[in-house]
Amino acid sequence: MALRAIPGCLLAIFVAQAELAAQSLQSSATQTASPTAEEETIIPTFETQKLARTYVLDVPAPRGQITDRHGAPLAQNKLNYNLAINFPTPLDFSDAQALGFVREQIDKAEKLIGRPIKISDETILRHYRNRGILPFEIAQNLTQSEYDEVNEHLPAAMVVRPIYVRVYPNGKLAGQIIGYTGKTGRNLDGIIDNHETLWPETEGREGLEQAFNEMLLGKHGEYKLTFDKDGRKTSEKLITPPVPGYNVVTTLDLRLQELAEKALEAKAKRGAIVIVDPNTGDILAMASWPTYDPNSFVPSISAEKFKALQDDPDIPLLPRAFRSSYPPGSTFKIAVGIAALETGAVGPEDRYECLPAIEIGNLTFHNWKKGDRGALNFVQALTESCDTWFYQVGIKTGAEPIIDWAIKLGFGAKCGIPLRGEAEGRVPNDEYMKATHSRRLLNGDIANLSIGQGDTQVTPLQMAQAMAIVANGGTFYQARLVQQVQTLDDEIVTAYQVRAKRTLDLSPGTLDELRTGMIDAVNGAGGTGHAASLDNVEVAGKTGTAQWGPKNKERTAAWFGGFLPANQPQYAFAALYEGDVGSKVHGGSASAPMIAQVFKDLYSGQRSTGRRRATEQMQEGNIPRALPVEEDESD
Repeated sequence: MALRAIPGCLLAIFVAQAELAAQSLQSSATQTASPTAEEETIIPTFETQKLARTYVLDVPAPRGQITDRHGAPLAQNKLNYNLAINFPTPLDFSDAQALGFVREQIDKAEKLIGRPIKISDETILRHYRNRGILPFEIAQNLTQSEYDEVNEHLPAAMVVRPIYVRVYPNGKLAGQIIGYTGKTGRNLDGIIDNHETLWPETEGREGLEQAFNEMLLGKHGEYKLTFDKDGRKTSEKLITPPVPGYNVVTTLDLRLQELAEKALEAKAKRGAIVIVDPNTGDILAMASWPTYDPNSFVPSISAEKFKALQDDPDIPLLPRAFRSSYPPGSTFKIAVGIAALETGAVGPEDRYECLPAIEIGNLTFHNWKKGDRGALNFVQALTESCDTWFYQVGIKTGAEPIIDWAIKLGFGAKCGIPLRGEAEGRVPNDEYMKATHSRRLLNGDIANLSIGQGDTQVTPLQMAQAMAIVANGGTFYQARLVQQVQTLDDEIVTAYQVRAKRTLDLSPGTLDELRTGMIDAVNGAGGTGHAASLDNVEVAGKTGTAQWGPKNKERTAAWFGGFLPANQPQYAFAALYEGDVGSKVHGGSASAPMIAQVFKDLYSGQRSTGRRRATEQMQEGNIPRALPVEEDESD
């Protein structure tokens, strides 16, 4: 795939912001005589501050942008303005004079901007004694109306200082992926050091802002102030403009991300939706709900607001899509089916009874349906998601092939996205069982494993990745969240190529069986995922429902994973609905409708891709026809 830079015209506003900041900073300086050749830089201390001839201070650079795959901004900058007081030099005010001077200016400023300004005497004197040669900020983040009023009637002793402020133009959208920034260290109020920054910098604290912080930072500019031997300012000027940081271009599609978050907001109290391109591994949407607005952290978040986010029982700071793992329920039957068919433990037409319950050891294992469904082949069992069929087939196949194929599909390992805290998930093996339960995997454990229950844990991102492998015929692509990092001049600094990690040797027969079963699960009689069926595109999918959490506080994880269009997949997906304690939700009734909502709008107006037969498989071998599953009924 050929790499291309996001066109510079989409980033032109970013360049303009950097230039405007430099111009504003320069225009705030009062130019007088240039320093003489005999002047030299002196590292200032409290005692030498009045004698210092030259200071060189750093001007923070604007952070680079973060964009979606088409160049739409996800994180960018804007110029904010702070109102500050310039003290006359040399600095020979007494404490009383310094306080009187500042209070007079504050009185003028309050009348200009129409809001009270509260600053303690201690803060004023500390700045005057330690940093009096620099402007003393008295009002931050002026509104547009305040800025207009101040700019038009600016008193002689005041200056408007431009600063860069991070802004997230889409609010909550993709907030947990983008992350947020915070100030580095405390506000400066001590003795001035050469090459300290003119205002506090920001650094990435979460998400892509944190992961790509070094590339987003840019390079400092330099601002020089000179003084004569009496401590009188003689000049101040920008000698080196700051260089903006690099831009990070993600694989996200802003429209799909928005559709995914809207579906979650409408239909889930907590959950996640991940959509990937099965032909490249690109993550097109990775939505978690609830989420937060990273603008809440600009320019900083109060301790009270941050505590409220931390204490929220729905945990909006948790990106469930990649940092939480859940038992996969019957979606895991995809891995079990592959293992059974590829090892020859089961043939496509081999039939096993779909009973209401079976005995394994001294325990009874139930099907989610109470009736006897008769003898089913693989496609029929996958369509109806018959638990007792998979108990029998799982035990016959054995734990080792199931675990092996689950790992080949990417379960039990991080997907390798560049975000902190990705969950690894878990595929339990003998070693794990011995360490955790002091025994190896028994037939009862294999039965649980075969329907995605027990100790198996999967993230929504891993589930979407596995569905992508099935969708494209067996190629395991490296999950990709960032396409490239580029300069403002459209030069690609770092590129993250599409990369196939490995190819699974899935036989055409196994793939055909899987796809047929997944198509019928959505579109066929007795299918558990019919709530995801669309009028003009054929969806292939698999539902899943599993209990998780401590006893007496168990919750339900309701899943729907799959791909579409079924005959030529462009999207692979996983939807996860996290139920409340004691709630009865199912993959077919809770998660499948979320996927339907996402893609209904995306495919609206397109011609139908045609339907596969709905009941052909169910009519073979005198199997009784099933009635369509109700929306509140699933596996």
